[in-house]
Amino acid sequence: MFTFVLSMKYCSIASGSNGNCYYVAKGDDAVLIDVGINRKHVELRMARAGIDPRSVKAIFITHEHTDHIRGLMVFSKRYQVPIYLTRGTYEGARLPLPSHLVHFIQPDDRIKVGELTVLGIPKYHDAKEPCSFVVTDGKVNISIMTDLGRGCDNVKHVIQHSDVLLLESNYDTEMLLSGPYPYYLKNRIRGGWGHLSNAEALQVFVENKTSRLKHLILGHLSGENNTVELVESVFRPHCKGIALSVARRTEETPLFYLEEEEIKVISPIVFEQTTLIYEEISFYSSSM
Repeated sequence: MFTFVLSMKYCSIASGSNGNCYYVAKGDDAVLIDVGINRKHVELRMARAGIDPRSVKAIFITHEHTDHIRGLMVFSKRYQVPIYLTRGTYEGARLPLPSHLVHFIQPDDRIKVGELTVLGIPKYHDAKEPCSFVVTDGKVNISIMTDLGRGCDNVKHVIQHSDVLLLESNYDTEMLLSGPYPYYLKNRIRGGWGHLSNAEALQVFVENKTSRLKHLILGHLSGENNTVELVESVFRPHCKGIALSVARRTEETPLFYLEEEEIKVISPIVFEQTTLIYEEISFYSSSM
């Protein structure tokens, strides 16, 4: 008799200043972190990744900025998915969300969703009551850490205990300062309540990564003040033994899962009625 051990699956559906949405699942239990692109694009990208949107059991919202809630109302209504968010985020979002779907949480709450537990992580960001989230099955910790004004102690603690880490690397300082943004916006981005620069993200990563970390995904890249190539060149020399990916603004990442300390990719072929047939599994080695 064979025992099949379910692995945690995860991917970025969208990541960037124009929209954010992240998927984490184990077995029949799946959650979304933010729904910052419209519902049709969420469904399209899920289909390409081999994800059935009806599998989502809960949505967790980090904060009220548009790039994190743009598709929330329509998606949650269509699939009747419970929404977990702080009262400050709810008040700041000012969306007419169905009351029966809304669940208020504290920024540091622990919420059980089937086999998954979602941990709130308070953070510095220019929103009313923001938090990041770690999703765990009790063994594997998948951390979604974006919109970080600074690499505070909470951020450091999460990095130290992550198996998979999606970390914001928002902007290159030189590109930001020499770019077209108005002065007030440049200060807002780099003033300790906005976002981490490439250099700041690298520092907090290098100082706190451990041998536990198997996969680093860099995300929430600015479309105007950063590039995928630049971020990869900054981080790759520091990722020996760690798989490195960059989440993009315009497309989903592959659907990853962690098995026996290796990062693997599920490559689906999607047929109508969301019937999924899986091809052979390809491997992401730590040298990629």
